[in-house]
Amino acid sequence: MTLDPIHVENIARLAYGIAGDVDTTDHDDLAGRVWRDWLPELRRDGRVVIEPVDGHERRRAPIDDAALADRPFETVHGLDSGTINPTTFKNGLVVDVAHAAMASAPSDLDLHRDRTIVATVHAGDSTASFDGEWRERDDGHTRQRVLHAPRVNRYAEGVVHALALYLAEGTHALDHANEVDDLLVLDGPIYPKELFTWDDRNPELGALAREAKPRAVVEKYVRLVERFVERDVPLAGFVKNPSSGTIVRALARKGVEPPWPDDTALFTRLLERREGDGEGERGGASGDGGAPGDGARDGRPDRVDDELTFTTWFRSRGGADATMAADGDALGIERELDPELYEPTFMVVYDPRTDVTYKLEAPYAFARNPEVRDRLTRQVLADVATTRGPPEAVGKADELARISATEKAALRRKFEERFDSDQQATYDDRRWGKEPY
Repeated sequence: MTLDPIHVENIARLAYGIAGDVDTTDHDDLAGRVWRDWLPELRRDGRVVIEPVDGHERRRAPIDDAALADRPFETVHGLDSGTINPTTFKNGLVVDVAHAAMASAPSDLDLHRDRTIVATVHAGDSTASFDGEWRERDDGHTRQRVLHAPRVNRYAEGVVHALALYLAEGTHALDHANEVDDLLVLDGPIYPKELFTWDDRNPELGALAREAKPRAVVEKYVRLVERFVERDVPLAGFVKNPSSGTIVRALARKGVEPPWPDDTALFTRLLERREGDGEGERGGASGDGGAPGDGARDGRPDRVDDELTFTTWFRSRGGADATMAADGDALGIERELDPELYEPTFMVVYDPRTDVTYKLEAPYAFARNPEVRDRLTRQVLADVATTRGPPEAVGKADELARISATEKAALRRKFEERFDSDQQATYDDRRWGKEPY
């Protein structure tokens, strides 16, 4: 059944009661105050968690000019890893399979053929062992292995997913690092931050993150940074759906009630421009500390969509980024460079055409250099202006690594046959048509 028109109208009327209690002007004022007074050096428990790399500005760039500008990097490589999603079987096994690929712009078809595949298995039987060595397939174009996940009482699906995803991605990136001459952009953060958040979920998961296998996965990303620093080739990560809450949590600890659910919502508020915003209060593409979005709003004026707006770069040492901060312990992994060089840095880009906010990350080893920061900024602006989304190389890698719904279903059936055990189905699987019945 569908809702009758009267039901739709009644539900819509609820919005009037909600909107009447929300003063968006107050949100604008608070966002501007956060930017001016706190983000230059945001502390939590006396520790600086967010601070500018150099300068503290919001800027804007005409979209047409950015799209037509010369690219600072002649070639860009992108890397992504896709999975079939965790699957539980009636025999007690929980499995996920990840499939990593690297793409380049301009295209390199031989490179696109190379894949790294990891199947991670969790078993309730403590006597079982599924670990395997790396094996080559497809005339050496594919490397694959089985990883037996450490045993946990809960969160088995999350564990197999994270370990498969990041082991495939980190291994593929290291194996093909020497093929990148100008710039590598990971599809997502520069570190396996999902593993870093295990501490916050459960003490058992926090202890698990420091066991040998998870630490070996994280170590690949540490070595990846070192490899690219040694080769003087920038490494970055394009985060399509940033979800950090470092800033809003720090504000809450200071007694400020942030109205934003996460940092992305705050930056969107800071970067969005609407008709009637004070022109004199906005910074140009070269930046003057101006503030898109600080102007007063009367209702909801049309969004100004002819310019990308973006921030300068910040160093991040809070939340999941604390693990790789200079004063973090990197899960006990030895860092061969100055620890501060591994710290994550980021800048934020807002595309008004799609109303989407992105984050570009890079290790401080690269972001400390003003010329590299400028090149990374101009590259991501040009890419977003052109594609209305991720950089071309990242989009290609996403297409190569993605496992379609039909392929996922076929692979799960193969596992059922091999295990001689059905998937553990749920009512929602049938209700939402996740698997054919």
